[in-house]
Amino acid sequence: MDNQRNLILAIVLSALVLMGWSTISSKYFPAANPPVTKVVDGKTVAITPADTPAPTTAPVLQDRAKVLAATPRVVIRTPKLAGSINLTGARIDDLVLSTYQETLDKNSSPIRLLAPQGAANAYYAGFGWTGDGLSAPGPATVWRADGTELTPAKPVTLRWDNTSGQTFVLKFAVDANYMFTVEQSVANTGTAPVVARSYAYIGRDGKSKDPDVWTDHVGPLGVFNRAANYSVNWKTLDEAGQAGTRFSSPGGWLGFGDKYWLTALAPVGTGTIDAGFRAAGTVYQADFTTPPATVTPGKAQSTTTHFFAGAKEVNTLDGYETDLKIPLFGKAIDWGWFEIVEKPIFHYLHWLWGLVGNFGLAIMLLTLTVRGLMFPVAQRQFASMAGMRVVQPKMKAIQERYKDDKTRQQQEIMALYKAEKVNPLAGCLPIFLQIPIFYALYKVLVLTIEMRHQPFVLWIKDLSAPDPLTPVNLFGLLPFSPPHAIAIGVLPILVGVTQYMQFKLNPTPMDAAQAQVFKFMPWVLVFVMAPFAAGLQLYWMTSNTLTILQQKWLYSKHPGLKALPAEAK
Repeated sequence: MDNQRNLILAIVLSALVLMGWSTISSKYFPAANPPVTKVVDGKTVAITPADTPAPTTAPVLQDRAKVLAATPRVVIRTPKLAGSINLTGARIDDLVLSTYQETLDKNSSPIRLLAPQGAANAYYAGFGWTGDGLSAPGPATVWRADGTELTPAKPVTLRWDNTSGQTFVLKFAVDANYMFTVEQSVANTGTAPVVARSYAYIGRDGKSKDPDVWTDHVGPLGVFNRAANYSVNWKTLDEAGQAGTRFSSPGGWLGFGDKYWLTALAPVGTGTIDAGFRAAGTVYQADFTTPPATVTPGKAQSTTTHFFAGAKEVNTLDGYETDLKIPLFGKAIDWGWFEIVEKPIFHYLHWLWGLVGNFGLAIMLLTLTVRGLMFPVAQRQFASMAGMRVVQPKMKAIQERYKDDKTRQQQEIMALYKAEKVNPLAGCLPIFLQIPIFYALYKVLVLTIEMRHQPFVLWIKDLSAPDPLTPVNLFGLLPFSPPHAIAIGVLPILVGVTQYMQFKLNPTPMDAAQAQVFKFMPWVLVFVMAPFAAGLQLYWMTSNTLTILQQKWLYSKHPGLKALPAEAK
């Protein structure tokens, strides 16, 4: 009766896992990137923007090309960026990332990060001044440039004279990656002192298309008072409105983060700034201002700001943290609590990828490394399991002898464990040790842009997306795409098969209900793993395969583990 009850309970729990997992994972564990390929007539083809639903946006006021052509501009050209600075308002409002494409299609457009106000998905950065009695430049001010192109080797300076005795200067420089450096200065040639405070801002129309979830913060973020702050989100700003959320901080940085892209403002130095976020309708803004400064006649005052606009590449962000002294800039990637595990795995996986040239093969080598490091633990696990197998008849006898006295029964069983020098929990140790590694790999695959669009072999063109090949539509031969819930790919099926083979190699549990659970749990795992990144499925499948080989070898060293006790026979 107890066995039947345990079996029914196990079946019910498995059904709850299958029904509730998709809801839980979508909120707390984003499974993978959206698919980038599909299988049609047995062939893998890239998904183009026409295959995906159009995002909901504010009405397009004008075509972007017309908006760009309506104002004078300075061209931006670097190895990784292309775009322009708008001389009306001195805004950086036109920027694409030349080395990243929207899709895997060979004709795909590069990622557009910034767009001018008045066009769809407006996103821009601006710099200026305020002050009592100061005639400062505004959004309609047309600046004069001393050049026509901004490159890493050629800075550009913008000037504007207010005809009241003050000259304003913006000097733009850019490096070979994604960092702009903007020096703002105001010179007072008048007869009276003026008070000026500089500011910088990032504005964007609409929220990110990427979801903001527990394991990956998307939206407003920054570092204030030497601590990363992920507490402000789109909902926070919607509720706060124009009042916004403000911080007083000695230096730091702030901006908006998408899953893979980032815009951020970082004032140079540790002077106290007033920084924060605010919203007006669908427009969100991150900004900071410096303390007011008095500029006496014949003097000038200047401040410098770094502006990042680009991809969240791990080494690039960490490099700016070191070279430009931008505090905790690597925290633009939401590593979470286990960064101490995740970053070493990222760097090791990245090194393996550079070594072998195939990211899927690098994941398999990472798995081999993990299993190799855990091999001594596995040996102890199997020795303990063999010992547990030997004491099973004695334990069963104790259970029969003291079936009406559970307390005495537990005491006698613990005494038996001690006398025979076995540990019933030793078999669980490898699983517990793998949990942080598995979670760290999950975070690496989900968060880091280095894994985006990385292929493996055959139909797997992106290991950060789910396996697109499924038998539900006969591997693409039938002309339909199955619903997400049943689109079980080949890799998760192989995960289930290898998990089943691994359980079959284990000694048959003495408890019949437990044996039944072990038989169908691998197939529950197929559905649980299906929406995750193919790279994670590859890791699990490889780990299972190595475990099977490991078990076969260890069984040869511990024959008592395979043999049934005399009473069981």
